[in-house]
Amino acid sequence: MKTRYLSLFVALCLSNGLSISFASEIDKHIPEVKWDAKSLIIDGERVTPVMGEIHYSRLPENEWRSSVRKMKDGGVTLVATYVFWNHIEQNEGKFDWSGQRNLRKFLEICKEEGMPVVLRVGPFCHGEARNGGIPDWIFDNGIKSRTEDPAFLDAVAKLYRQIFTQIQGLQWKDGGPVMACQFDNEYRGHGSYLMKLKEIAEEIGFDLPFYTRTGWPELKTPVPYGEMIPLYGDYADGFWERSIKPTAGNYYKAFNFKPFRSSTAIASEQLKDQKEKLTEGDELYPYFTCELGGGMMGAYHRRPWIYPEDAYSLAVVKLGSGSNLLGYYMYHGGTNPESDIYLNETQRTKATNYNDLPVKNYDFQAPLGEFGQPYPHYYTLRKLHLFMHDYGKTLAPMEASFPAPQDIAKGDDSSLRYAYRTDGDSGFVFINNYERLQKLSSKKGVQFDLCGVKFPSKPITIPGGTVCIFPVNIDGIRYATAQLIAKRDGKIYLEQIPGIPTEISLGKRVIKNAKAMGPNKLIADNIYLLTSEQASRLFLNDSETATMPLMQPKIGKSKEAGGPRTITIGVNKAAESPEDSDFDQAAVYTISNLPEAQERENILLRINYRGDVARLYCDGKLIADNFYNGRPMLYGLWRLPENAEKLELRILPLQENMPVYFPEEADTTPGEEVIEITLIPAEQ
Repeated sequence: MKTRYLSLFVALCLSNGLSISFASEIDKHIPEVKWDAKSLIIDGERVTPVMGEIHYSRLPENEWRSSVRKMKDGGVTLVATYVFWNHIEQNEGKFDWSGQRNLRKFLEICKEEGMPVVLRVGPFCHGEARNGGIPDWIFDNGIKSRTEDPAFLDAVAKLYRQIFTQIQGLQWKDGGPVMACQFDNEYRGHGSYLMKLKEIAEEIGFDLPFYTRTGWPELKTPVPYGEMIPLYGDYADGFWERSIKPTAGNYYKAFNFKPFRSSTAIASEQLKDQKEKLTEGDELYPYFTCELGGGMMGAYHRRPWIYPEDAYSLAVVKLGSGSNLLGYYMYHGGTNPESDIYLNETQRTKATNYNDLPVKNYDFQAPLGEFGQPYPHYYTLRKLHLFMHDYGKTLAPMEASFPAPQDIAKGDDSSLRYAYRTDGDSGFVFINNYERLQKLSSKKGVQFDLCGVKFPSKPITIPGGTVCIFPVNIDGIRYATAQLIAKRDGKIYLEQIPGIPTEISLGKRVIKNAKAMGPNKLIADNIYLLTSEQASRLFLNDSETATMPLMQPKIGKSKEAGGPRTITIGVNKAAESPEDSDFDQAAVYTISNLPEAQERENILLRINYRGDVARLYCDGKLIADNFYNGRPMLYGLWRLPENAEKLELRILPLQENMPVYFPEEADTTPGEEVIEITLIPAEQ
């Protein structure tokens, strides 16, 4: 394969979500990865990747390949993953890269699946891990973490050498998948510390196309330009908020188009009142994100319920505001691995002790949950990713402009929120008439004016809750009040936006009130008009599988709950989760009549319950836990030991006036109950 054709192939792979064969035997050409102020550039072609966070050590190794494939099917073109230090060196000097801690095996799978990787190597990761991922022994030895203390940097150097043994031969320059790495996380000190981490890594042998850091909070002193690309984030809600009210904090700002890249709501329990200010020089980099909320965890004191519209709206707003890389945190949930000590963040740990998180569960309400199960926004986001894949080269050089008000108050319903991206001749209109937990009204009399094109022909109404993108002068379409989804084999696919009359101008010809005919019937020339459901599943091979009636488990209650525990307030002024001993007073249920080991594949145990905290045990061993927020607790039966015959469920009751935020969907009646326990197929 000639180099110029391979270059185009690789660029299309990254922007079209296709597989890359890294350094094949046929051609040893390594795709050149560069960046400028606008975007990533792969062998001279601009791309707008979709990056999805998955924590390899929070998943069993036999699930890695299927998980990576599901991410690809969802439109992810870059994988990001933390390397948690205390997952691999819990005890000083004893590194464990076995089983689900085997980073090299995970990277080899990514290589085989054609998935580039961004490693987030710490030493501090956070990720709601114990001490943010830093081992207890660092603190026990009196070492000052996240500083240029020689003792700390020496320990980091040993960590980085170990990580290098896992990636050696798998870096991008070797034809491997490791394209970039991030140093530390959410660091607010002097840039010299981050540069020291990079210096250590490069001396060991790290040699990657680019390096990253989180662009929040503002650094005390900057990193020299070009050394690390700052990446940003935004969330629809945050478990870290001290408030137990529904719409606390500045999260509403994430639903407004604006030129300011960062968030003033992330880590608000630590960073307090944050100003809309970037580190000097950061605006010269391309606008990338690494922590766009694909969902949200629940802490003990705050348990948000995230909706599909939350994640989709955030993504469209970021894209419309100028971002050319959407990185989701999380895209795939997980489970904390087995360990001698609990690996979750709590207020009782030595560091990063701001919130109490579940012991095992890290589902995050992500597009792909803890057991790889797709939630509705997996499909909703997918149609946006198809657009980015097929039109990334067109979109990437376009500048964002903001004709609508930007700095608006929470729930402000006075005007339509929209933004333009254009190169002067063509462009896109990004529309967001949605804000979490606010019922925005329909906006009447709407027309847009972009690139000299005023459309539609008559003013329209944008229904409340609408989030969409309209094209102008793209692929022969002068304008459309429908969303471009994909272009394959010369065929153009558009989504009909519910509640908005579809009008498509093809120059002299204008199609009005078009109706969605699906992906197999043209509405004009080479254009297909799809429903939202069809757009979300376009090109997805949904196999028809016979649904067999599942044997249902038997449930018995063996013990009533004892007296209520005293809910304490921790050192960081949030309610503390129960300790192991508290579950001696829990209500106890037995779950039996489980499928045989060979019949458990792709079967989820679904526990619909009401209570404070639920824990699931197998042969006395804790295997799952859940902070109740109204949604059922799930468990993948294929993870059970082969000889498992029954499970034990322990539930602590809800109490009156708990210092906890519950969403409106949760039944907070004091007490506990098991409403229903069923077996359901895990969607593929």
